[in-house]
Amino acid sequence: MHFCEPEPATLWGAHRSLSIFSHHYRGTEAQPGLVFGLARGGSCRGMAFEVAPSVWEQTLDYLRARELITGVYREAERPISLATGGRLRAVTYLVDEHHEQYAGKLSLGAQADVVRLARGQSGANIDYVLNTAEHLAQWGIRDRSLDALVRLLAANRD
Repeated sequence: MHFCEPEPATLWGAHRSLSIFSHHYRGTEAQPGLVFGLARGGSCRGMAFEVAPSVWEQTLDYLRARELITGVYREAERPISLATGGRLRAVTYLVDEHHEQYAGKLSLGAQADVVRLARGQSGANIDYVLNTAEHLAQWGIRDRSLDALVRLLAANRD
């Protein structure tokens, strides 16, 4: 994806949630994994990616092909606040809570149990979760739920 420099931002009206069953990339039909989605309510600190007008259509096509493949996400424009103080609307992909892949609000222990065992086309589910936590930390973004899950996974890793 072609983008300008990313910028820290806060998304309003949705929060990061490890609540999507993955049957391909981080799990299988028999042993689904979990991936993150933006679930209704709250807010989410993350990164906003500005896209140049010259590649906007190409980038949007790429995002739609990647995010809308199973219908578990729905595209929406939502307000964000940039760390530099600006406010704007951004294209986001929100969880469809009525979709069969929506896992709902799982306990931390249930999340850890799924993540420890699942592996899909893109590798082990635990690597995906730990990599996400590492990237957020590198950007100075703290996610208490994810941090708690990482501690639980580390405490029970063989």
